[in-house]
Amino acid sequence: MEAYCERLADPLIAELFAELPALSIVGPRATGKTTTAARHARTVIRLDRPAEAVAVAADPDTSLLGWPEPILLDEWQEVPEVLGAVKRLCDADPRPGRFILTGSVRADIEVKTWPGTGRVTRIAMYPLTVGEQLGTSPTPFVDRIAHNTPIAARSQLNLRDYIEMSLRGGFPHAALNLGLRARKRWLETYNTEIVTRDAELVGVGHDGTRLGRYFEAYALNSGGTVEDATLYRAAAIDRRTALNYQDLLNRLYIIDEIPAWTSNRLKRLSLAAKRYLVDSSLLASITGATDNTVMSDGNLLGRLLETFVVAQFRAQAAISEHRCRLHHLRQHNGRHEVDLIAELDSQKIIGIEVKASAAPSVDDARHLAWLRDHTGDRFIAGVVLHTGPSSFQLGERLWAHPISALWT
Repeated sequence: MEAYCERLADPLIAELFAELPALSIVGPRATGKTTTAARHARTVIRLDRPAEAVAVAADPDTSLLGWPEPILLDEWQEVPEVLGAVKRLCDADPRPGRFILTGSVRADIEVKTWPGTGRVTRIAMYPLTVGEQLGTSPTPFVDRIAHNTPIAARSQLNLRDYIEMSLRGGFPHAALNLGLRARKRWLETYNTEIVTRDAELVGVGHDGTRLGRYFEAYALNSGGTVEDATLYRAAAIDRRTALNYQDLLNRLYIIDEIPAWTSNRLKRLSLAAKRYLVDSSLLASITGATDNTVMSDGNLLGRLLETFVVAQFRAQAAISEHRCRLHHLRQHNGRHEVDLIAELDSQKIIGIEVKASAAPSVDDARHLAWLRDHTGDRFIAGVVLHTGPSSFQLGERLWAHPISALWT
C-alpha cells in the first residue's frame, strides 16, 4: 500500500468540515482528490461503479440514509440526481461534516439549476507541489511575505534540478512512483485522454484531432499572453471553435488563465490574460522536452520554469489565510511586465518575477521597482525567484530568493 502524501488541502478540509455540512473537492483528474477525500470520510460510495450507481440512482434520498458520516460521493456526476438528495438532506439537517463530493470534471456547469449553492462549498486541489512531495509544506509563501516572516533561504539546487522538477510535475502517481520512461508514457496517455475520453464528458460534437491541435498550440504558449487568433490559426480552426475548446479545457481544469492586474494609478495596461497549463509536466510531454533540450532552448526553458513556479503558487493560494488572487501585469507597449502579482484581500500586492539565473541583479528587479513606486503602500514586497543558492536584498522592499524558498 502506498504511503499517503499529506496535502496542502488537508488542514483546510478538516477546518471547514467542522462547520459546514458538505464539501466538493474539485480539480484535474488524477491529482489525488478521492484519496484525500477518503481520509476525511467514514463511508465511500463510488458512483463510477455500476452496482453502487444503480442503487443510488433508484432512490438517491433513501440510499444516503443510515451510513456512517461523513459520506464520500466519488464521481458524483455519474449520478447527478444525488446532488439534489444532498441538498435536501442538508436542508433537513444542516449539521457539519455530512458529505464530501469529488469528480473529475466541472459537471455542475452542465446542470441548469445547481442545487449546491449555499449548501456545498468548493475546495480546489491541484497537482502536488514540491513541498507536498518532500513532506515539507510550510506556510504559503505569500502568507510568510505578508507577515514579514524572515526568509533567509539557502539552496543546494541548481538550474538542472529545477528543470528536472518541472519535467516530473505534480501528478501523484507519475511523480512519486514512476521512473522516467514510464512517467513519459503515463503523461502521453494523459494528454491523449484529455482530447478524447475526458473531453467527451463535458463537450458535445468536438473533433478530437482539431481539439488536439488546439491543445498543443495552447501548451506551446504556456506562460504567454498570446492572442486568440494566434491559437486558432495554429490549430487551423475558426474563432468560435477555439473559444469552445478553451471553455472545454477550462472545465477539465487542464488550463488556467491568469487575469491581468489593473489599477487606477497605472495607465495603458494590457487586459489580456496570461495562459498556463495546470502542470509543467504536461508541457514537457507535449514538447517531448528533456533536460538537455530545455537547457538548449531559452524560450522553452522560460515557459517551462514559469509554468512550474506558477503551479506552486496556484496550489498555495488555494489554502492561503488571505483571499489570494493571482494576476500578471503588462503594459501595452511591453515596457513593463511582472510575471505574477499576488493580490491579498483585494488590497495588498506582492510582485513576483521568475528568472532562470543563479545570480539575479538589481536590473532583474526593475519592473518590480517600477510597480512599487507606482502603487505605494499597497506594495508589500517584490520577489525575484531564481535558480541560485541564496536570498539577498535587491532594494527597498525588493528581494531575491531561490525558487526553493516556496517549499522550504
